[in-house]
Amino acid sequence: MIKLSSLVVAIAIALTGPAQANITPSKKAIKLAHDTILIDTHIDVPYRIHDKWADVTKATDDGDFDYPRAVKGGLNAPFMSIYIPAHLEFEGKGKSFQLANQLIDGMEAIAFRAPDKFAIASSTSDIETQFKQGKISIAMGMENGSPIEGDMQNLQHFFDRGVRYITLAHSQSNHISDSSYDIRRKWKGLSPFGKKLVTEMNNIGMLIDVSHISDDAFYQVMALSNTPVIASHSSLRKYTPGFERNMNDEMLLALKENGGVIQINFGSSFVTSKAGAWYDQMKNKKEAAKKQGTKVSKDFDAMYRAKNPFPFASLTQVLDHIDHVVKLIGIDHVGIGSDYDGVGDSLPIGLKDVSSYPNLVQGLMDRGYNDTDIKKILSGNTLRVWQQAEAYAAKH
Repeated sequence: MIKLSSLVVAIAIALTGPAQANITPSKKAIKLAHDTILIDTHIDVPYRIHDKWADVTKATDDGDFDYPRAVKGGLNAPFMSIYIPAHLEFEGKGKSFQLANQLIDGMEAIAFRAPDKFAIASSTSDIETQFKQGKISIAMGMENGSPIEGDMQNLQHFFDRGVRYITLAHSQSNHISDSSYDIRRKWKGLSPFGKKLVTEMNNIGMLIDVSHISDDAFYQVMALSNTPVIASHSSLRKYTPGFERNMNDEMLLALKENGGVIQINFGSSFVTSKAGAWYDQMKNKKEAAKKQGTKVSKDFDAMYRAKNPFPFASLTQVLDHIDHVVKLIGIDHVGIGSDYDGVGDSLPIGLKDVSSYPNLVQGLMDRGYNDTDIKKILSGNTLRVWQQAEAYAAKH
């Protein structure tokens, strides 16, 4: 995770202007956020509190999520990410399976410790029931299919534990799929096991998440899946040319044909190419210093940031991503996948934590989206694909 100093944040706010920094949503925007099921398909609380424990049932001093902020923002149905690092020591050695179960245990502990605030959700009906009860539903998605470990029984195991989507790979290719970040395209898409896994995921009602996988793997999933897929936390290559982790227009058109949904990632490097270039430049400077024999201080990153303010994305730019999806493939195919607690302090001005969703709603209202359309973005589209997965599994 990337931690930016308060000085850098202040400089960035000054550069982007007060209108970006001090957004005040209307009463209508706040009410709409609170009165609607609000699903964010990717929040990295499980790994955050595994790495450094915090009681998110109460206010916390750091991170992007806790109960008070979620309530303020109207977030009532987060998909908590069961994130498994793409380390070689994890893949195929039992450690992925172990860690995934521990992270799920952590989510169950939150619901057990604060049953008046949280409840585990393993179905769309759970989401709807718990929304009426005023509870925050904890749904779960697995980021990186490494814990499946080549065994279909593990797929069923994690489904039984409440996982409802699997991101097939993460930052390295695994036994299921090639990764968009990995230049080694071991499988040229999906592995033979990965192709079988897609079918089995359909059959049991597990959503397939195409975020992180290579373009070849994406199109193979499109050809194989009998249910709509999601891109749980991806944005658009139109605004980040050359960044394969995001989706291009051809992929969006294929997603429409599949009936799926792309949930927009808020991380600045996903939203604007300037942020990605900033990271590349800092990395290059550090590597150049090492090659010259210069001892790189542990404070190098902070010093670099102080001299080179981070180009935070804006709420306006996030809305541009949503607009483009809607204009190209329609209102039924876009949702929210913020990546809160997963992208450090690189979040856009105006969308800094889970209390910020009313700002997004206000932005959508300002761009002419009506209440029905906004509700589709907040949850309707994601609930539709999840319900379709449930219905297909009931028949198979």
